[in-house]
Amino acid sequence: MMSAWAQVKRLKISENKVLKVVVLLTLLLMAAPAAVQNLRAGGSGDNDQCGEASNKGQIQIPNRRPTPLFEGKEGKQKTEIHFDLATRMVTVKLLVQDPNGYFIPNIRRDNFAVYENNIRQHNATVEIEHAPVTLGLLLEFGGRAQALNRSLGTEVARAGRQLLDELGRGDKVAIWRYSDKVEKLADFAQGHETLDRVFQDLGTPEFSETNLYDALIYVVEQMRSVQGRKAIVLISSGVDTFSKSKYDDALRAARDAGTPIYVVSLVPALRSLIEAYGSAGPLARVDWNAANRGLEEIARVSGGRAYSPASTIDLFSMYDDMMENLRVRYVITYQSSSGLDLNSPRTVRVELVDSKTGGPLQITDESGRTIPARIVVQDSYVPSAASGGELTSGSSSFSK
Repeated sequence: MMSAWAQVKRLKISENKVLKVVVLLTLLLMAAPAAVQNLRAGGSGDNDQCGEASNKGQIQIPNRRPTPLFEGKEGKQKTEIHFDLATRMVTVKLLVQDPNGYFIPNIRRDNFAVYENNIRQHNATVEIEHAPVTLGLLLEFGGRAQALNRSLGTEVARAGRQLLDELGRGDKVAIWRYSDKVEKLADFAQGHETLDRVFQDLGTPEFSETNLYDALIYVVEQMRSVQGRKAIVLISSGVDTFSKSKYDDALRAARDAGTPIYVVSLVPALRSLIEAYGSAGPLARVDWNAANRGLEEIARVSGGRAYSPASTIDLFSMYDDMMENLRVRYVITYQSSSGLDLNSPRTVRVELVDSKTGGPLQITDESGRTIPARIVVQDSYVPSAASGGELTSGSSSFSK
């Protein structure tokens, strides 16, 4: 039988446990209102830090690779501007990038200052758009070096299949391959499973000429009628052996296309294999540096980017960069305060400001480094032209 002391001791232990539970519940009840208030303010610990940075006129963005993933110069990308004739609402879709071409996230609505004809538009709203894309994929698939065509087929199929993995349900893609002629392998209406089988069935290219310039001009024309966010993805070595068109013709077509061209250069992946054949190889005397520069220029004048991966084994980070650059835009909407002629140009300017002081917005990364911002927006628009969804002249960049 338990002694009286043992019973008393056990009772005290039970009382202590009850007391601890009561104290804990009391503390939780006292903390609950503060937690609810914090949630209503948008607050976790990380958000509190962001809020503190915002109060200081700063925003913080994730660390990014210190150099661009693309090669050469980035092309000037067009701004999408629409004017509603009935409501005078202006919609501007623009890019905000760091010096290496990466999209800058986390910019708040009140950090954008929008000016039309140098007058501040105080009714502007800001959203972020992740738009579906329509891609025309053009693949090099042939050449005079028959012994290397098996490697070309492998590289092209691997690069194309990885691009498919980046596409969402709302995205569309048509596929062409070229040698001495252009052949359509898939159209925009086909599902992703069908597209994947295209790359499984590519096989090995036949011995042929490599008519890049003719093929590019052809696909540019095919993409001209496509509406919405669109691009051409060119997977090529840059070699042309027998096109009727000249390089300048292809460059002019790329410049006037209204469709950015994103180039995946096969030069680094194929060059070492080609040079292994020595002076006996049919492509031994090709200037590969010039071929790569030609691809970079095609991308630049079209408003796209050129990538030169050392290998096609892992292209996901490159495709992430490509698709972010193509998909993501800040969308600014405001009601124009101008009562001028609808056929007269109106200037547009966008600045990033500290909403509390009106001074410049400071942007830092997680390491505390200051990140300069580049706003890619059109200099001006004509309301009557922009009301039809047309792109008007001249994109430019404003650096903060």
